[in-house]
Amino acid sequence: MASTALYAVEHISRYRYSLPVRSCSLSLCLKPRHDERQQVIDFNLSTVPAASPTLESDVFGNTKHVLNIQTQFDMLEVTSRSTVARSCADPLPDSVGIEAWDEIRSWQGSFKHWEFLKPSAFARPSDALASFVDEAGIKAKDGPLQTLRRLSEALHDNFQYVPGTTSAISPIEHILEWRQGVCQDYAHVMITVARGWGIPARYVSGYLYVKWQDYDAAPEAASHAWVECLLPSLGWVGFDPTNRCLADERHIRVGIGRDYQDVAPIRGIFIGGGDSELAVEVRVRKATASEP
Repeated sequence: MASTALYAVEHISRYRYSLPVRSCSLSLCLKPRHDERQQVIDFNLSTVPAASPTLESDVFGNTKHVLNIQTQFDMLEVTSRSTVARSCADPLPDSVGIEAWDEIRSWQGSFKHWEFLKPSAFARPSDALASFVDEAGIKAKDGPLQTLRRLSEALHDNFQYVPGTTSAISPIEHILEWRQGVCQDYAHVMITVARGWGIPARYVSGYLYVKWQDYDAAPEAASHAWVECLLPSLGWVGFDPTNRCLADERHIRVGIGRDYQDVAPIRGIFIGGGDSELAVEVRVRKATASEP
């Protein structure tokens, strides 16, 4: 039986506005996914001002909470708390064989995976990306699994993780120019390159449990994004180019989509509000079976 890790996740987003917001409509992608590798034991969502969410599921199977707040406010706080059981993945083989490229090429004429094969808002090919791939010597050779491992490692080795150098909606040209960015930038570049090779690739938003000097991860280390690629005989395989590793039981999946735009934690339309300031706190810790 595969071992299981139990995590407690707290995610707080606090917005402050220079002028009162008269009303807003929000779409939240904060509830972790429930599947064969990950079970949601408990989930709670609260807001200030208080609102009653309605539930919906998008085309990728993500759970979204929709909120309509008609009360005037100058501060909005959204808090989600989750308890999640995450199973260890089966070990991957060293290779799926170079012949796997033939099956991957056969997917090009199918509509089954088209949304993860075509360019999307933040994962688009460009001259800057082509120059970077050529300069870094990134090529599709050997089997697709080895090729994707090398791609993930190359991005880690060529980019520097520096918060604040890009935003959540920065085009990939920013990280290619400065060679600095954060996890969603690494993910968008890897997705674009993999799709260019004909490999279906999707963006994963979620949380990463990290232990540092026997203390739970600092808040800025917990919210995360990585990539999943579809491979023959293996299915969807997770790659974390930011940390130069495969996704494992420490990676807690919240949403999957074509890129960040599909799984932004909070999106909304506001009437009023003026300028805004956002502060985010995310904590991921090991939980015990006795916790709710």
